[in-house]
Amino acid sequence: MASPLRLALIAHDEKKDDMVAFARAHADFLAGCDLVATGTTGQRIVDACPELEIGRLKSGPLGGDQQIGALIAEGAVDALIFFVDPLTPMPHDVDVKALMRLAIVYDIPLALNHATAELLIGKLRQL
Repeated sequence: MASPLRLALIAHDEKKDDMVAFARAHADFLAGCDLVATGTTGQRIVDACPELEIGRLKSGPLGGDQQIGALIAEGAVDALIFFVDPLTPMPHDVDVKALMRLAIVYDIPLALNHATAELLIGKLRQL
């Protein structure tokens, strides 16, 4: 039996509702994945989808983005869905950029909005 897909989930504050809706819509698929998320995003998803098991890390501004980056560098993440809010300044923007850089360097599929997340999940369902 193949190992479960290791998927990281992150959403900026203004996109957390979108991430929760995305998780609800794909809960059947996500239930078969090994999920990790930044703190608040993970909690919001668990509250809405208690059937999902999610490893919760620190909140993004407190190091959660860096923790997921470390997991990518260790080969422990297969894909990243990060609902980014491009209209709100982020005090930890350098961490976000570093995380995206690691996803690119390690050739990890990276969805930054709902449309690309749908495409990514659609493709992953075919595997």
